[in-house]
Amino acid sequence: MSFIKEFREFAVRGNVVDMAVGIVIGAAFGRIVTSFVDDIITPPLGYLIGGVDFTDLAVTLPALQEGREPVTINYGSFLQTTFDFLIVALAIFVVIKAINRLKRKQEAEPAAPPAPPRQEVLLEEIRDLLKRQAGSG
Repeated sequence: MSFIKEFREFAVRGNVVDMAVGIVIGAAFGRIVTSFVDDIITPPLGYLIGGVDFTDLAVTLPALQEGREPVTINYGSFLQTTFDFLIVALAIFVVIKAINRLKRKQEAEPAAPPAPPRQEVLLEEIRDLLKRQAGSG
């Protein structure tokens, strides 16, 4: 099988289209989550902790050769990135938990009982007619 034919079969499968839609929606949702964290969650946290920014924390190692820049280990940037990740993870967890709670409430609502099959309705009508005939005769 040629490469192009294999690729065409892969690309036209329904799962690939579903996956593409999921990726596009995921990217859009990612921007929503980023905005939620940057614009809603982080400002009050920054206010509460006094605007602490870890990105400037670093350990400077001495230069091994003259004329070279000293090497820095930017552990503060790592801490800030980890902190940002934890905030994003918490925000996503809270949103997904709320969505799941809404889904459970929706699933718990009783659904209307299904309509009886046509045969059953006809049999009930025949039964009722027979009862009426037996009662009047």
